[in-house]
Amino acid sequence: MAPRKTPRASRNPDLIRGVGKFSRSKMYHKRGLWAIKAKNGGVFPCHEKKPVAPAPSEKLPKFYPADDVKKPLINKHKAKPTKLRASITPGTVLIILAGRFKGKRVVFLKQLSSGLLLISGPFKINGVPLRRVNQAYVIATSTKVDISKVNVEKFDDKYFAKEVQKKKKGEGEFFEAEKEEKKDLPQEKKDDQKAVDASLIASIEGVPELKVYLAARFSLKSGMKPHELVF
Repeated sequence: MAPRKTPRASRNPDLIRGVGKFSRSKMYHKRGLWAIKAKNGGVFPCHEKKPVAPAPSEKLPKFYPADDVKKPLINKHKAKPTKLRASITPGTVLIILAGRFKGKRVVFLKQLSSGLLLISGPFKINGVPLRRVNQAYVIATSTKVDISKVNVEKFDDKYFAKEVQKKKKGEGEFFEAEKEEKKDLPQEKKDDQKAVDASLIASIEGVPELKVYLAARFSLKSGMKPHELVF
């Protein structure tokens, strides 16, 4: 659309600032409002108001944080089951490389749904209880133990879940150091450990020097090259 060449003149030009040339009644007739009113039965037509959007239920904050608020990203990737290494099979003796039991030799029992490995020392031989470990932190050896008589059906990831308890702090305890109380292991888990170890030890004692092998801690000596060792 071409721009207007001449500016549009006002119907009621100002004589001085704020004072128009024509009065209110004169502009009523000049604009033809009387004709519109007469056409609609002496009443000005009323147009329907547009629907107003409902006010937000949550009140917007008055101030915004200076730092950006981090929002967790949506993970659209489907979880894939962890593939077990070919060298790790039920009954394989593993060497733990990290953690509390670093250097201990343990027996692999089964892989859990989370991908972690269920292992046991047994506890009576080297002090390693039933626990979960990531396969990235173990070395598989060629030594194997017969675990056909060991029942591990009841063990899953929920079995090892810890109970989360909320701690309430009073005014007097706010400045005092909290003392963590050591909780005893439930008797049910102690019985499960004894049942698994009994079947494992029976198989271990049937192989000469296997009990001594599991009890010994693995370590590297001067001059030993890990990549050249055969486990």
